[in-house]
Parts: sequence; structure tokens; C-alpha cells
Amino acid sequence: MCEKSVVSMEDERYPRTLLDLEEPPHKLFVVGDPEVMGEPCLSVIGARRATPYGLAVAEIAGRVAAECGVVVVSGGALGCDSAALRAAHKAGGKTVIVAGTGADVAYPRSSRDVFANAAAEGCVVSLAPWGTQPQRWAFPNRNRVIAALSRALVVTEAGEHSGTSSTAECANQLGRDIYAIPGSIFSPESRGSNMLISAGAAIICTEDDLEMRISLDYGVSRLVSEGAPFRPGRVLSALIASPMRPDDLADRLGESSLTMLKILTDYETTGVVVRLPDGRYAPSAKTLATQEGRAKAMGFAAALCEIAG
Repeated sequence: MCEKSVVSMEDERYPRTLLDLEEPPHKLFVVGDPEVMGEPCLSVIGARRATPYGLAVAEIAGRVAAECGVVVVSGGALGCDSAALRAAHKAGGKTVIVAGTGADVAYPRSSRDVFANAAAEGCVVSLAPWGTQPQRWAFPNRNRVIAALSRALVVTEAGEHSGTSSTAECANQLGRDIYAIPGSIFSPESRGSNMLISAGAAIICTEDDLEMRISLDYGVSRLVSEGAPFRPGRVLSALIASPMRPDDLADRLGESSLTMLKILTDYETTGVVVRLPDGRYAPSAKTLATQEGRAKAMGFAAALCEIAG
């Protein structure tokens, strides 16, 4: 049976990110390991009445985050939340559910497996006392915690006026980065996501877009095993270790020079890397500033050593 605990603000296990809230919760009811909330977290949220497209996007987001070693935070609701959490668990990642019920109450019942996975390998956290059943007033407060726990928030699918949109608004007020996946202009469940992009959210169009954003914001990239498909996020990791020319980088990563040149051109256009006078490519000052101070905490140096062989 998973351990239950009540974590107060004075407890060292209390996630410091919640102190960014105007009125941070004085105590948290937790099932599982509270310390997981102190690890690098990415909140992934979306519509309850999700379309097949939204569910597929949520699964990708959960899986990519887990493969990068980032904890996936969500609300455990039907639809996109549960899809992201299941995908993260399947990929071997840790998950955190912020519940609108008591932390010991799995709601909805169809998500019981999601709650059990989180409690076993991450945690389920709530502001409500043990045994609290679903109450409409509890969910806005839950959404504030989802927004505050993570450095960034992924909106997979959202209606124009929805809990997902309000969570994104809270994340924006807290200065968190927001990533949004565009959807059809004919889908009501994509209006909120599209509006976020129009307002300045980072647009995510591919898996590699998401990995690049995570790489920049968290200082990590996907762990790649032998025979796994190539991921552009490895390029940034290798260049942080040492600036290289396209051909040398291709040899290092076992890819074609043409592939390297295309990726480097894209990265240069978006300001992720710069081309040096001698033809080598290196991370831009902005990219290095993003990484500085996070590398040690996230084990990034170890990852670079592994890449460097």
C-alpha cells in the first residue's frame, strides 16, 4: 500500500514552485512520494471530451516528456489528462496527479489505473482532506497547483472557455512557458489551443518541436538506445559538449551530413544555434543562458559525458 503523508509548507518535501502562487496551499495531502514534485516537472493538460486527435497528441506529449526524464503532471481527468499520464507511465516515466478530490479517492473511476500508477511511482496530491469526494469548487484550486508545479505547460486540446484554458491563464500569470498544439479551426475543442498560440504560446507541430522545447527549458533530451529513431534533440546536447561542423556532428551521431545540415539550418533560423566563422556550429548565448544553473540539478553533465563517449 502506498504511503500517505501530509506535507506542510515547513516540510522540506514541500514543492517550492508552489510558493509562486499568491496564496500557496498551507498543506498538501499526498499518496506516494512527495519528493517527486521537486523534480523537473512538465504539466500536460487537455480536454475531457477529447477528440481522437487530442488523445493522440496527449499520448505523444506524455511519452516524449517521460523519455526526456521529466515528470508528467496532470489532473487525472478523462480524456487528454489520462492519455498523457498513461503514455508517460508506459514509457517508464514518473507521474504526478493533482486531484480535485481527496488524494486517496480515484476520480473518475475509469482512471483508477492512472491514479495507482502515480501513487506507486510518483504521487497523487490534493489540497482536500482524505476521503473528500468530487466538489465543483475544488477544481479551480487544483488547476492553480497544476500550473504552478511545472516550469512549462503543454496544452494538447482545449475549448475556448474551459478548465484547461483557465489553467493555461494561471500558468501565464506565474511566468511559466506555455506550449500549445494547433488544431482544426472547425473543432470547438481546438479553439482554446489556437487562441493561446495567437496570444504567443510556443507552437508545437511535431514530436521534435516538443523535444527541442523541453531540451531548451529543462536542459535534457531524450535518452536514445541503440537502434532507436534519430531525434534532433541529440544535436543540441552534442553541440553543448563541443561545437562541431555538420560532417563531424553527423559522424558523432551516426547520421547523414544532409540531415545534420537541415537540422542545424532550422536551429540557426530559430536562434537555438549560431554558425561560427570557422564553419562550426555552437549553442547560441540564449540557449547557454537557459542551460546555465540547471545542468547540475538535472544531471545534464552526466548525459553529455555519455554522448561524448
